[in-house]
Amino acid sequence: MNRIVFSLILLCLTASIVAQEKKTFDIDLWQNGLPNSNGLDKTQPYDDEKRNFKPSIRVFLPETSHRDSTAILVIPGGGYRVLSIGQEGYEWAEYFVPQGIPTIVLSYRMPMGFKEVPMSDATEAMRIIRENAKEWGIKPDRIGILGSSAGGHLASTIATHSEEATRPNFQVLFYPVISMDKEYTHLDSHNCFVGEDATKEQEDAYSNQLHVNAQTPPAILLLSDDDFLVSPRNSAEYYLALKKANVKASMHVYPSGGHGWGCGKWFKYREQMLKDLQIWLDELYAPKPKFPPFMKKQ
Repeated sequence: MNRIVFSLILLCLTASIVAQEKKTFDIDLWQNGLPNSNGLDKTQPYDDEKRNFKPSIRVFLPETSHRDSTAILVIPGGGYRVLSIGQEGYEWAEYFVPQGIPTIVLSYRMPMGFKEVPMSDATEAMRIIRENAKEWGIKPDRIGILGSSAGGHLASTIATHSEEATRPNFQVLFYPVISMDKEYTHLDSHNCFVGEDATKEQEDAYSNQLHVNAQTPPAILLLSDDDFLVSPRNSAEYYLALKKANVKASMHVYPSGGHGWGCGKWFKYREQMLKDLQIWLDELYAPKPKFPPFMKKQ
């Protein structure tokens, strides 16, 4: 009898482990071949240590099945040279998934002067998520994009340059690079993305504050006042452009923290930051409040 009970328990545990494993899985973005190249991806085997990152997504689904969930595509930063996929990638899945939010982390190829390369990877990731939204329990019109630093530039580029089919529904941007203007961009990201000798026209084409319009998705920007790597002006210019276009936006500037804190537990204002983010996400799809007549716009 005890042996039977033990066998049943073991069977249940095994089934549970298998089910749990299926909640996290990888998908190659370009299973039928790459649409473009940075010069490295087609000549050498993928190797993170050589900055030859395999274009793929890692999908994290909640243990409990949720229908019509909000989902987030996470784009790590790294100056368009490397991927900070830990605290700016997988750690966000550890935060969001227990809340019932499917989280998809993107591993994208570096541009190496070919800006279309990371753009196509991010766009394809959005397409795959929408295509599988029903199966993954995701509401297709509630797919957001979260980007940090150079990943914030890629995220805001997709938000401002994509067609409706692959445009995210909201943006969460951490200390993002927004502009390619040499006066206040992150120069290394600039050189890797548009090239060191880019013309002003080429810079303007991917200075995303210049491409905000009424169709640009709502955004929240979170950064530190003492960011020594990416000027806070990037976020400020984007916020003002969003407000000028009457797009819902919020910006939170913390007194200190520098750059690159992501979801890291060492960030002094982490609890406040997560609270600010949660409030904004909760209000994003909340019913609009009914104001008394004297408070309405005239």
